[in-house]
Amino acid sequence: MIGIVLAALSGLVWGVGDFSGGKASQRADSLLVVVVSKAASLPLLGLYLLLVPGALTGRALAWGAASGVLGVLGMIVFYRALAAGAMAIVAPISAVTAALLPVAFGLAGGERPGALALAGAACAIAAIGLVSAAGGSGGPVTGKLVGLALLSGAAFGLFFTSLSHAGDHAGLWPMAGAQIAAVALGAPFALFRLRRGAARPAGSSWGWLVTAGLLDMSANALYLLAVARGDLSIIAPIASLYPVSTVLLAMGIDRERMRPVQLAGLGLAATALVLVAS
Repeated sequence: MIGIVLAALSGLVWGVGDFSGGKASQRADSLLVVVVSKAASLPLLGLYLLLVPGALTGRALAWGAASGVLGVLGMIVFYRALAAGAMAIVAPISAVTAALLPVAFGLAGGERPGALALAGAACAIAAIGLVSAAGGSGGPVTGKLVGLALLSGAAFGLFFTSLSHAGDHAGLWPMAGAQIAAVALGAPFALFRLRRGAARPAGSSWGWLVTAGLLDMSANALYLLAVARGDLSIIAPIASLYPVSTVLLAMGIDRERMRPVQLAGLGLAATALVLVAS
């Protein structure tokens, strides 16, 4: 049960972090926001490593580094897909793929959760797709665009899966490998963007950027603790419900209107939490 609670909390925090990153990206280049926010979260990582006991092993750092690389690559591909304008297609495909992949790996690895838990995971995956749906396609839907959406989702799904292989007693050390690898990989791309005249963070965007980094780090930590206490095939879909809190914040702060399909997604998300907690 504690694993489910931690997974739900990680999804909640991830969603708020994504909203903060989105606000920062309104005035600054999105790739710069991703890389700089991760760098800004490193002091918090140091504090978490002191507070949460864990075994520092090569395995923990290696799997963490792999997840960090996959996360950054997934973000780069995701932003490239969004640049085509078909957000209503890209976001749900990427989000659902990211949730499905860990379920497949978990079941293939021998996990056998109960029928109610599996039904809850299925509801969570459906909810992710519905809540992520935007108003209109906004651009042509091509095979290349769908491929990019699938690729970004696969990278995010492998991010979830990689962290689950770091070891149950590693504590948060995998996050050290993940964040360092992410910053090291993303920094050259960020410098390239700067040379091309990308918009730099300024004014209030710095506050949103730092908030995004701290929340993303905290969500990663919660997820890592959750997956060490439960089945990947259940924990990952629940943690992947992060679009729910992003959408709710967009409604409350930006006064965005929620579409009926997104309301249905919220209902499915609530159903998923009830089922997996049964």
